[in-house]
Amino acid sequence: MGVEFTLLERSALYGLLADNSTDIILKTDCRGFVLDASPAIERLGLTLPAMLIGPHLRDLVHPACSDQIEAEHRAAIAGHGSGRWMEFPAVPTGGGQQWFEIQIRCLADGRGRTYGALAVMRCIAARKSLEERLFAAEFTDPLTRLTNRIAFVSMLDHLVARPGGGSLALFDIDHFMTLNMRYGQGTGDDLLCAFARMLRAMTRGEDIISRIDGERFGVLMPWLVPAEAAALCQPIVETLAEVGGVALGGQFPVTTSVGVAAIGQSTDSTVRHAEIALFLAKAKGRSRVETATGETRLPAGRA
Repeated sequence: MGVEFTLLERSALYGLLADNSTDIILKTDCRGFVLDASPAIERLGLTLPAMLIGPHLRDLVHPACSDQIEAEHRAAIAGHGSGRWMEFPAVPTGGGQQWFEIQIRCLADGRGRTYGALAVMRCIAARKSLEERLFAAEFTDPLTRLTNRIAFVSMLDHLVARPGGGSLALFDIDHFMTLNMRYGQGTGDDLLCAFARMLRAMTRGEDIISRIDGERFGVLMPWLVPAEAAALCQPIVETLAEVGGVALGGQFPVTTSVGVAAIGQSTDSTVRHAEIALFLAKAKGRSRVETATGETRLPAGRA
């Protein structure tokens, strides 16, 4: 048997739920100004009784999303709102950025005339935090904390599609497998992390560094032509050659070879040209930078 509530009972029940919920329950007029709110609105730094005029709904929303939320409110008032939950960051407060989701429904009197809207704002900070951690896990190399191959390909796709050009530099640590076998994987991992730190320190802030495969690193250099990118890579090669073997007592030289190519018409062709240049750097003695040209080809039998 269903339970029926009188109007006063429903009002009391609403008040009980609103006062004891971490959700922010808002009542607005047809223009979007907040007429009433549950106590949880204080988490946004607002106390309605202390305000002469209630805030507008858009005042609670980060400017980047305020138009979208206001449009949903207007649609709800007009009777054709989506009724779905919409995510948005709130206006930053002293406690930092907070993420919410909101659902808006119109309020109508006994004659069906709309006089406002009821909205529920629900904090989704925990879910956003989990999403960010999952995103980081998907696109971050767990050893070096650089972006991984998945992220590298995505970012290269973006640079290929946009105007402005740039270059790709592929770094490969020379004789890395031999080093790993002689000194152990722990030493190899330490070297990879140290080299990642060197790349961060010796490239530009706008360059994008990824560990893309084992001992291979990719650096995307927006706006630089290959000659400029190669000039930036050369000090990295020289510095590693000078200091790379110190931790191993000078018994094992630690160097890197680099292949540089212009970001071209496609991701595949860009990577291929950089790989060819890297192969040539290895073939010419390692610990050097080679730049791909339109005529660069692999030696016979290596294609």
